[in-house]
Amino acid sequence: MSAKALTENAEGATDNMAARRAALTLLETVLVQKQPLDAALENSDKFRALPQRDRGFVRMLVATTLRRLGQIDDLIERNLDRPGSLRNRTIANILRLGVTQIVFMEVPDHASVDTSVRLVEMAGMEGQKGFANAVLRNITRTYKELVPRQDEARINTPEWLLKIWIKDYDLRLAAEIATANLAEAPLDITVKDPGSKNFWGNALKASELSTGTLRRAGGGPVQELEGYDSGAWWVQDAAAALPAKLFGPLEGKHVIDLCAAPGGKTVQMAAMGAFVTALDRSAQRLKRLEENLARLGLADKVEIAAADASQWQPADGQAPQRILLDAPCTATGTIRRHPDILHLKTAQDMESLTAVQARLLDNAADILGVGGLLIYCTCSLQRAEGEDQIERLLAARPDMQRVPIAAAEVGNYTELVDANGDLRILPFHLAPHGGMDGFYAARLTKTG
Repeated sequence: MSAKALTENAEGATDNMAARRAALTLLETVLVQKQPLDAALENSDKFRALPQRDRGFVRMLVATTLRRLGQIDDLIERNLDRPGSLRNRTIANILRLGVTQIVFMEVPDHASVDTSVRLVEMAGMEGQKGFANAVLRNITRTYKELVPRQDEARINTPEWLLKIWIKDYDLRLAAEIATANLAEAPLDITVKDPGSKNFWGNALKASELSTGTLRRAGGGPVQELEGYDSGAWWVQDAAAALPAKLFGPLEGKHVIDLCAAPGGKTVQMAAMGAFVTALDRSAQRLKRLEENLARLGLADKVEIAAADASQWQPADGQAPQRILLDAPCTATGTIRRHPDILHLKTAQDMESLTAVQARLLDNAADILGVGGLLIYCTCSLQRAEGEDQIERLLAARPDMQRVPIAAAEVGNYTELVDANGDLRILPFHLAPHGGMDGFYAARLTKTG
């Protein structure tokens, strides 16, 4: 659903303030309590109590605020009588939501200002109503001049992250990545039965990429779309759907999925005919995988085990011939879908995760059988979590070699395959079709 349609829904709702109050709580949960937005939405009683039309508006409002927070804060600062004087966190977040509606969501100025001032009053700060009103009214007059002068790619991206992207790629590509992250991602779908792809493409008003993914431009609650409850398909970004295909035909084969939850690749491989041993450290996350397997009718194709994949060994002593390692990472390739990542991840997170990735990759190489295939992948844009991990392993392990990926294996999109034969997908790839999640994948074999 478009921002304009969501706005019209919210404007026609019977209790607009309930939606705004929920948005304020969610924004503070992400920025102050440092909880992921998806978890905040799932756990918010205020959000769940809203009518469906208001829930869509609130989700869009909070996500847009997080995506454009650098620009929003810059606009607020430029419209203060005394720059640097805004200290109250709640007032700041109310103003942020107001600016988002004025500048990025086509909500009428009077409604954006009025509901923001009422939020200030509801927060018990009546003395600040005049201040909030003045700042927002200033912004309604100045933003059309100020916004075009903002460097949106730089100002909305954390400095530590932008510096890494400049080092890993170059200034031009880093700017393209940051700009692409400002767009909302489309809804990508993997169909359980490939033979029914045309049917579901028509039913869901989705187009098919040459990789086989169905892409739906419109939003709306996924659970309410036809075919969801019956398990005909699942949501999976086009980039995330590629690694499992790098094994080739999987009918009757056994695959070890070392970090399986939430399970998109697990169910994909099971639907391809594989028997999958799905591991994850989190029993809670595995519970969600079990629910998805039940919905999709694939539970009998998957063995689930809670285990530390950096130490796991096959119980039967047989060296696996196919291992998928979708390693935990900073997930910066998914910023279009999860703009909260911009405000939750730090350089320290990346350092600790690269150590985890190295341990997982080393164990995967240890247990892989001679002649077997290991697919290593992450949804991170940083080379430290992708290319550098593979180079480190290959330098230390003469018995491990790359099996280069061909463009024909990934929809003939040559730009997705780098000079080493690895996948390196950036958010602006396939831009005419709506872009992709940032992703890295390498295919390795053990020579003995």
